[in-house]
Amino acid sequence: MRNPEKICGYLGLAARSRHLESGEYSTEKAVKSRRAFLVLVAGDASDNTKDKFHSMCSYYGVPCHELLDREGLGHAIGREFRASCAVTDENLSKAIIRIIEQ
Repeated sequence: MRNPEKICGYLGLAARSRHLESGEYSTEKAVKSRRAFLVLVAGDASDNTKDKFHSMCSYYGVPCHELLDREGLGHAIGREFRASCAVTDENLSKAIIRIIEQ
């Protein structure tokens, strides 16, 4: 991943346009209701949280990536600390995935 600032910009845009669910409960709900197109988990989240989301996302066919830390992820979406978030807009999620996979 070469450009975390650009990813943070897209996450902020998703949050402002209400195409983002954040927090473990809301993220899980978005994945299970098939509204999530991408799940991001903080790199310093607990191993249990990481395993839970990686397993859930692989079952539901949603891309799941580790990104930033809890403080950085929360800051990107205008919150304090967040261990996980789900992008619910398909085009924004594709743009973020392109940047992550560079």
